[in-house]
Amino acid sequence: MSASKGKIIIAGGGIGGVSAAMGLANKGYKVTVLEQAPEFGEIGAGIQIGPNAFHAMDYLGVGDAGRSKAVYIDKLILMDGKTGDEVSHIDIGEPFRERFKNPYAVIHRADLHSVFLDACRAHENVELVNNVVVTGYENTPNGAKVLTESGDVYEGDAVLGGDGVRSKIREQMTGGDELKLSGHVAYRAVLQLDQMPEDLRWNAVGLWAAKKCHMVHYPLQGWKTFNLVATFETDIDNVGVNEPGTKEEILSRFGELVPRARKLLEVPDNWRRWVLADRDPIDNWVDGNVALIGDAAHATHQYFAQGACMAMEDSVMLAHQLEKHDGDFAAAFADYQAARIPRAYRVVLSSREIGKHVYHPTGAHRLVRNAVLGAKTQEQYRESLAWLYGGTGLDEVDLNAVNQR
Repeated sequence: MSASKGKIIIAGGGIGGVSAAMGLANKGYKVTVLEQAPEFGEIGAGIQIGPNAFHAMDYLGVGDAGRSKAVYIDKLILMDGKTGDEVSHIDIGEPFRERFKNPYAVIHRADLHSVFLDACRAHENVELVNNVVVTGYENTPNGAKVLTESGDVYEGDAVLGGDGVRSKIREQMTGGDELKLSGHVAYRAVLQLDQMPEDLRWNAVGLWAAKKCHMVHYPLQGWKTFNLVATFETDIDNVGVNEPGTKEEILSRFGELVPRARKLLEVPDNWRRWVLADRDPIDNWVDGNVALIGDAAHATHQYFAQGACMAMEDSVMLAHQLEKHDGDFAAAFADYQAARIPRAYRVVLSSREIGKHVYHPTGAHRLVRNAVLGAKTQEQYRESLAWLYGGTGLDEVDLNAVNQR
């Protein structure tokens, strides 16, 4: 491919950064991805990927590789953690796939990241650089450059800030908008199959919702492991990421959960702990030839299972707009954020509400949740999710054409 379309520097080598690199490299741009860790990789455990994510992966050229790593579950099940009864479920079998033209699946975060990372390593237009701590950016007469802790400067025609929820690019662009603590703490673990109680080995995402807490489990890695996430509300005021957790703390927060489910929390010997935070929506992601992507633009809680999906959608939109505007970064970035801001922030704000009203309600609120969700038909569920799963938020792209790539 020709390098004449320009060079783009991406700060951050997570799913947002490497997926954007693939989208731009496939359009003929030279891309340098800067990662602060000693090696490119992802921490965490399982994530859920809806049909919109598969649309995006297809567009970005990694759809088949992504599908090969995923586990295709049958249902999304909501259980009442107080009574042990099923509240409702969403069948994600053939009618769901036909409606949204792609499946719903689960995958280990590291496996999804490696799909993009392998594609980047094989692409002549992508350069991956680790051990680079980004501190800021500058617009230049001919583009933009990234500033680093070491004093090295990486310059290109444009810069993308994909450096996560604590983004230095966003901090400079906004003047330092506040990180909003949710008061929610997520404990994560991955269990071997033989550690998973037999009566909970569901080919489903099982969600047990109880008083100010919930637990999620589902299979991963070809049914070799199970992902386990247990989240509770607290008044914690720090922002910990990937810290060691304790069995004592997690068990103390799930006293109301029925024994059938609570016994699962006694299994892991090694928990990792995250304090959940997001940021309020902002109406601008662009400063000159610098734009935000992924969590730097729209960090979200986990409750809609769309964080990685939204980052991949950003990558699709950026690649599409730069192709549409033939490398005019100002026009492309303007159209990119005009399309992405309403969609991504609908997910951010909806995730906050789901955490309150679906996952953690108590008393009468719990009874209302059970009655409303328990009465919905499968067709009603599919239609209520059409805004989210029906595409990539990019109506002008022919998704049939995308899926043939």
